[in-house]
Amino acid sequence: MRRSLSSSLVVGAIFALLLREISAVKTDVSNLRRRSPDDGTRSLCSHLIRPNGYPCTEHTVQTKDGYLLALQRVSSRNGNLRVQCGPPVLLVHGLFMGGDAWFLDSTEESLGFILADHGFDVWVANVRGTHWSHGHVTLSEKSKGFWDWSWQDLALYDLAEMICFINLKTSSKIFLVGHSQGTIVSLAALTQPDVVEMVEAAALLSPISYLDHITAPLVRRMVSMHLDQMVLALGIHQLNFRSNVLIDLIDSLCDGHLDCNDLLTAITGKNCCFNNSRVDFYLENEPHPSSAKNIHHLFQSISC
Repeated sequence: MRRSLSSSLVVGAIFALLLREISAVKTDVSNLRRRSPDDGTRSLCSHLIRPNGYPCTEHTVQTKDGYLLALQRVSSRNGNLRVQCGPPVLLVHGLFMGGDAWFLDSTEESLGFILADHGFDVWVANVRGTHWSHGHVTLSEKSKGFWDWSWQDLALYDLAEMICFINLKTSSKIFLVGHSQGTIVSLAALTQPDVVEMVEAAALLSPISYLDHITAPLVRRMVSMHLDQMVLALGIHQLNFRSNVLIDLIDSLCDGHLDCNDLLTAITGKNCCFNNSRVDFYLENEPHPSSAKNIHHLFQSISC
């Protein structure tokens, strides 16, 4: 416990130094405290989808390496999950996100709702480690082994297994929609001939296959400091931005020391179309955890 706390404090201190490098940093990170979706009492269907009037069912997919993934199936408000007219579409979220990313805006602005209303048979992926997925058949989420994976494993195991599951359920080829990390995972999964046979087409949003072009100052600073290697050297395997230690630290920095309203921009870069009025709601649902090994693998494609 003492080692875990000291490691978290060291990472927090490193993160604090990075924040000092950023000017005009603005997001109220205290909102991260509001809800922990992984408390075991909610599902994505019951939390975000059914309350908006859309039929939704929960499915569990087991990967070959033992992870239990949540997969949701969504129909239009006037549809029937048993009789879907349109082709299946699988939505694959980005880094530090889960399947909720496709449903966090209004029904007119969220891609998951829009596709369902246009008659598509919408399936929602949640990769290993996210709040909505269900752990592992033998490994505890507190164990090192549970977090021993990167985006390559998400492609070879998680996405491949979900595509196979949907193909068997629908007897139809799948349209694939990936966002950010979901695009590099999709591209890697599509190197497998058996997966390609089950996919009709793919749409890649904010696509990445390498990251040398990234301009976000905070990310580039983390890469130049080899923060990913420091984290691994400290024996930290899960990156969870809902950690109380990290939230307390950022809260104290933002309370009169830093302007924290634009922290998201410092991480992702400028976004012309970001809805700032929804930030509080976004932070009630995200970010989701990821593995330190995954960040290390992604950082290897960025040179500073």
